[in-house]
Amino acid sequence: MTELRPSLVELAARYGVATHYEDWAGTQVAAPESTLIAVLAALGVAAADDEQRAGALAEHDRRYWQRSLPPTILARTGSTSSFWVHVTHGDPVEVWIALEDGSTRTGLHQLPNDTTPFDLDGRLVGEASFELPADLPLGYHRAHMRSGSSEAHAPLIVSPATLPVPPRLGARRSWGLATQLYSVRSHNSWGVGDLTDLTDLAVWSVTCHSAGFILVNPLHAAAPVAPMEPSPYLPTSRRFVNPLYLRPEAVPEYAELRHRGRLRRSRTEVQARARRKELVDRDSAWRAKRAALATIYRVERSAGRELAYAGFRARQGGALDDFAAWCALAEKYGNDWHAWPAELQHPRNQAVASFAAENADEVDFHRWLQWQLDEQLTKAHATAIAAGMDVGVMHDLAVGVDPNGADAWALQEVLALGVTAGAPPDEFNQLGQDWSQPPWRPDQLVEHAYEPFRALVSGVLRHAGGVRIDHIIGLFRLWWIPRGAAPTEGTYVRYDHEAMIGIVALEAHRAGAVVVGEDLGTVEPWVRDYLHDRGLFGTSILWFEQDRDGDGGPLPAERWREYCLSAVTTHDLPPTAGYLAGEHVRLRDELGLLTRPAAEELADDRAAQNAWLAELRRVDLLPAQDTGDEPDADAVILALHRYLGRTPSRLLSLSLADAVGDLKTQNQPGTSDEYPNWRVPLRGADGRQRLVEDVFTDPRAAALGAVMRSLVHPPK
Repeated sequence: MTELRPSLVELAARYGVATHYEDWAGTQVAAPESTLIAVLAALGVAAADDEQRAGALAEHDRRYWQRSLPPTILARTGSTSSFWVHVTHGDPVEVWIALEDGSTRTGLHQLPNDTTPFDLDGRLVGEASFELPADLPLGYHRAHMRSGSSEAHAPLIVSPATLPVPPRLGARRSWGLATQLYSVRSHNSWGVGDLTDLTDLAVWSVTCHSAGFILVNPLHAAAPVAPMEPSPYLPTSRRFVNPLYLRPEAVPEYAELRHRGRLRRSRTEVQARARRKELVDRDSAWRAKRAALATIYRVERSAGRELAYAGFRARQGGALDDFAAWCALAEKYGNDWHAWPAELQHPRNQAVASFAAENADEVDFHRWLQWQLDEQLTKAHATAIAAGMDVGVMHDLAVGVDPNGADAWALQEVLALGVTAGAPPDEFNQLGQDWSQPPWRPDQLVEHAYEPFRALVSGVLRHAGGVRIDHIIGLFRLWWIPRGAAPTEGTYVRYDHEAMIGIVALEAHRAGAVVVGEDLGTVEPWVRDYLHDRGLFGTSILWFEQDRDGDGGPLPAERWREYCLSAVTTHDLPPTAGYLAGEHVRLRDELGLLTRPAAEELADDRAAQNAWLAELRRVDLLPAQDTGDEPDADAVILALHRYLGRTPSRLLSLSLADAVGDLKTQNQPGTSDEYPNWRVPLRGADGRQRLVEDVFTDPRAAALGAVMRSLVHPPK
């Protein structure tokens, strides 16, 4: 490969763009020049030739020296840190901190700084450094400076050095039920699982089997038009929630309806269609549910309820208004804002304000839906805690959003256009992954004091005792793929992980929540240590836990991580019964996702499974093998979950699909329409759909629930 020009290497380094990286096999790979140019362009930097690069480097210097203070200042409790101040060379400067409680800290100590002054259009600009004391309180503060007639301020974020384990969890181990909520409906839901079903599953798991939490798929909003996006990991918005999960009968105003029989008949029809269909039909469910909710919306609210609604709107502010306007626009013009009339393609345009005013009821309906979701989510978590859970509801935060959706429309300034996020090739996804999502622009996050990210994290923790962050490695570096390029032609872009993880820790500390980072795949070794030091839990999936320092076989239980959420399987693999049957290899072969013959893949998979069976026998969780005997699949599944109890992991998880003996995977990475991702209803081993009520009486679920209970409450 042609050696890169020094100017391109320097420019890429300044913007955190990797010119080379180490792949999953440990090989050094150079990023193509075309990739670097495209990625820099997505960051607003022209870098096609040496002249453009020289101009970009000079402009980078100018912007740095023009600032009086950094755009965002970071600190941790318990340790000192520093920040720089730029003033005319030789001029005195005064600095102080305005804390979020209204008090002020002065007398900051100045540190030595020998940086050479910079000639900024004939004015020499000098740099001074000041120390932030170690005893600053947690929170979002502001640093101020004054030099002569010049004044400036910058946001200061002070995060906990380490996120403490929530007091309700303490030193105890806890287990949780993991569910894809849309897939598990009840007799009283509208064709898909809803928040009342989530509440009932939580209560069953804690009252019958002492579960400490329930982990649910991302509940982020989808566009409110057909066809509704099935993937919970490709939402239209991560800030807001999908009203598909509402239970209309749980809205207080439902009781005031005069003709409730019509809604009950509508629900019965939706349920009948769901029974006849092989896949989850979101469109049919939403069509009926939207009509029901629109009827309830028109019911007059009491004075107290009006006050509550006004308070919700005030708390959510302009972000709620933008989202509601986008939903109303999508219902009229379609769910791709790029195809709307030009004057509607930015939320601050006057045409959008005019549309919102002319369609006030339609816009307010979508605001009202989010209020109802806020209330039902609050009840779900509160009920789980009241029933005895340590953590309660643990929500899942997706990596990104639909490029044509509400967040991409509302947050255009802080998202990178011209690229998509994804993942490089790894052992399981050998062609890499393109998630089609616009990534955060790290430079613009800093400029906006990380406020969009802060709002996202605080929002998902509002109704939760925990959060799982999908692909948490994306808060350190993210794989950017130029539009139109293959996933293999991307490169990494770095983020300020100190800021991103610091905000997560600060918001979780304030919420009293636990944070689980999904840190699977290609991970730099130091990252897991960093997450542990900051008090965030990692993720371990049994099939992926290998002894890389030994023979590559199963990692012995005693060497698993303590601060970790450990499970046998994940939503990107088949349920354990399907995995044992080789479903993951068969499906990838059928879909053309393998890079070597299926026979080789199956042979390696069988060897890996046999190694795990041998490990289960070694620790006496399976009986010794008699010649020619194959262990019973149900016995293996029970043994695999018992094995989790041999690890030191503080958090353990049982998939609801495993609990009922389901075989089919919910998602096959690397596919879109080739496989019905995120549309597979919960089924038992016999292939028949299972309802929430069926779970409560399922013998497999009872057996696995008893196993999980024994792991957190061992018999005396």
